[in-house]
Amino acid sequence: MKLLYAEDERSMSEAVSDVLRYHGYTVDQVYDGEDALDYARLENYDGIILDVMMPKRSGLEVLKALRQEGRGTPVLLLTAKGEIEDRIQGLDLGADDYLPKPFAMGELLARVRAMLRRREEFTPDILTCGNLCLNRQTNELSVGKERVVLPRQEFQIMELLMLNRSAYLGTEDILVKVWGYDSDTDVGAVWVYISYLRKRLETLGADVRIAAKRSVGYRLEEKA
Repeated sequence: MKLLYAEDERSMSEAVSDVLRYHGYTVDQVYDGEDALDYARLENYDGIILDVMMPKRSGLEVLKALRQEGRGTPVLLLTAKGEIEDRIQGLDLGADDYLPKPFAMGELLARVRAMLRRREEFTPDILTCGNLCLNRQTNELSVGKERVVLPRQEFQIMELLMLNRSAYLGTEDILVKVWGYDSDTDVGAVWVYISYLRKRLETLGADVRIAAKRSVGYRLEEKA
């Protein structure tokens, strides 16, 4: 499980990250809200731990931005012990849980485990970008009344693009996430399926396209 941990107190960050890694988690550490938002947009984390009080952007601002962008990654907020308003606001913004500081490491681990068990709670069944909709229950891609059921690989690639539409996804990254680390599939398969999806978007009349940047990857963007 991969976690993003945003905490501006370096000693606290090191201590908590060491404990999390000891218990088998992969942890990316950042020390301000701006970096927290950037990392959360670029990576597919299983969970995010956000301190509310951080430089540049508060944890609440980061949470609000992520939820407004349709990102359903579970979030655990770390709040000051007496700041009840922060807890209420955080839960209203879509946080999964909060933990007042100071806290016991055992309780943090328990809350992280609980958060990850509920990690699908805030992930919508219908993903949207522009006039394009993807139903994650039926694999159906649609624009208005025009719709098509996508084969498995096409659906998985489109789902990745829609969940990460603020960032470019590399060809190798798509290959691993769709076909797996042990697959003998060549990167050429990604190019082929991207081509299929581009044709789907044109046929449906979508106002978004799959943009490519050389040596970087692909992302969804609205047509100019």
